[in-house]
Parts: sequence; C-alpha cells; structure tokens
Amino acid sequence: MDTWVWVVIAIVVVVVLAIVALSAWSRSRRRGLHDRFGDEYDRSVSAADSRRAAERDLREREAEHDELDLRPLSTSARERYEQHWSELQSRFVDRPQVAVADADELVTQVMRERGYPVDDFEAKSRLVSVDHPDVVENYRAGHAVYVKTVEGSADTEDLRRAVVSYRALFEELVRDGADNNN
Repeated sequence: MDTWVWVVIAIVVVVVLAIVALSAWSRSRRRGLHDRFGDEYDRSVSAADSRRAAERDLREREAEHDELDLRPLSTSARERYEQHWSELQSRFVDRPQVAVADADELVTQVMRERGYPVDDFEAKSRLVSVDHPDVVENYRAGHAVYVKTVEGSADTEDLRRAVVSYRALFEELVRDGADNNN
C-alpha cells in the first residue's frame, strides 16, 4: 500500500479516537452535574433551551458559588436561629401570614450570616442549589407562597406548606458545617 493510504487510515483512527474520548468526557461531565444537582439538574434541563445551556448554567452556578466566602454558623448563632424558628412555628396558629413572612426573613438572615448573597431571590436560589440541591425546590415553593401572601391570595394550606418548605432549607442551612464548628 502507498504511504498516503496509511496516513489517511492514521488520521481516521485519530479522529475516531478523539470523538470517542470527547463523548466519554461529555458523559462524565453530565453524570457529575447530575450527581451533584439531582432533581435540580432535571429542572434546569427542562427549563432551558437545551441540555447544553442548562449544563453551562449549572457550571456557572458552581463557579459563582466557589467565589463565595461561605462559613458555618457558630454554635451560639445556630442555637439563636433554632430558637427563632421554634417561636415562629408557635405563632403560626394565630398569625400564619406573619409566620410565612418571618420564615422568609429568617432564612434570608441565616443565608446572609453564612455568606450567601441575599440581594434577590433568584440569586439566592441559584447559589443555594449548589450546596442544597435537594431542598432548593422547597425554597422556591415557600417563596412562591410568600409572594401570594403579600398579594393576599394564599390560603391557610398554602401557608402551612410554605412554612414546611422553608423549614427544610432552614434546617440544612443551620446544620451545614455544624459538625466542624464546635
């Protein structure tokens, strides 16, 4: 065989190997994002124009998150916030709308003390999804009811669900890093 035939065969083999390697790398990155974000990965993919756009957004969240100076709560702060939460829950029966507003504010305070940006809800939920992908949807649900409460359209069952939703994120935020910070 002529030399040029061997060159063409070598080029084809290299191209095929590069395609296989790129495909494996892409699957590995996708699996890593899915493992890290869980249901949040699926939600992002369904909300985005394409899987690639959703994955880019999730990687951007990770990069933004890595730039944050997150810290666990001190033992005294954790105890103080847990006391506030207990008081909030006990007020729910008499003033459920106020309890939902207080839950939203308490979660924001914990996030601020932990080092999350708290300027707007979307920024908070995006970045908290990196550490707490399993409960970020609860946060979104609780906040949606908070908005309905402000508008005056939330019923008592909505309010109850909101407090339960906020509690899921609250507990994770308060506990996160607690074992390392005595």
